[in-house]
Amino acid sequence: MSDKEGKEKGKGKSMSAYIKFEVPEELQSTSLEAVELARSTGSVKKGTNEATKTIERGLAKLVLISEDITPEEIVMHLPPLCEEKGIPYLYVKSQRDLGAACGINKGCASVAIVDPGKAGEAIEKIAEELKTLKA
Repeated sequence: MSDKEGKEKGKGKSMSAYIKFEVPEELQSTSLEAVELARSTGSVKKGTNEATKTIERGLAKLVLISEDITPEEIVMHLPPLCEEKGIPYLYVKSQRDLGAACGINKGCASVAIVDPGKAGEAIEKIAEELKTLKA
């Protein structure tokens, strides 16, 4: 069986290789709101390079990764890195939405929340919900 057949067999629609679980729409919106709040009251690192450095240093509280990234190799290393460091992460459908949550007018592949600011409680709830998704 080829890789392509394997992907299509999964859940009817083909998911990218780096996407390990599906995130409900509601959790995606809550997470994007948390990014906006953290951006204005704390701090976030935008883009894959910044997010990667933040994760490697163990400073990220939550990482959001876009599902519509091409080529997917750009963000493929983030989920295993987050798991290694014990940092919660999730996927959002669109890099446009992620960019908007970061306050930029273009798409953003990934974001790491460093200082949650007033989004602290929301991020804790998101992290708890993610544990049940991945279980």
